[in-house]
Amino acid sequence: MTNAPQLILASASPRRLALLQQIGLEPDHLLPADIDETPKKHETPRSLALRLARAKAEAVRQMADASEAMQDSVVLAADTVVAVGRRALPKAELTDQALMCLSLLSGRGHRVFTGVAVAEANGKVRSKLVETRVRFKRLTRKDMDDYISSGEWRGKAGGYAIQGLAGSFVVKLVGSYPAVVGLPLVETANLLSSAGYPVHQGWATAAA
Repeated sequence: MTNAPQLILASASPRRLALLQQIGLEPDHLLPADIDETPKKHETPRSLALRLARAKAEAVRQMADASEAMQDSVVLAADTVVAVGRRALPKAELTDQALMCLSLLSGRGHRVFTGVAVAEANGKVRSKLVETRVRFKRLTRKDMDDYISSGEWRGKAGGYAIQGLAGSFVVKLVGSYPAVVGLPLVETANLLSSAGYPVHQGWATAAA
């Protein structure tokens, strides 16, 4: 992109990369942020998602500023938190965690909070929080055991991936589907545009 700032995606998530590519954006660099994601005492899931998104953007902004090749860049970061009431569910790594998440989500509604943040070269950080409501069908023990055996849940907020097999559990969704996957596209495009990044620059040849 001539005369455009470089775009850095502060994530190793292939889902976030695919969502960016869906709207015609190809990051110049993938720099996952290495931060402590432990919730603070009494922190709400809403606050947690926004704080972590901003912290990721700021951490990678510091890395970019230390590199002469990346100083003129825009950093994009996001974080997704699945919540039942005021309880933030973990990014499941163990089968016991996944089973606990699925048991809590079975037959009821939950909220998915996705924070997205953009850090500019001048240090300014813009951010937005997106809330989506999701309801699962009532899951049988076989549903849960079969899903756990798939391994798809590993590392996913709330122990499931809506864009995968767990899509068959979703009865209702109100809000942003891509935000549940990991990156709200409307808000991401707006934040990047506000930061001076030419979001539509590649669209003219996208269908060629």
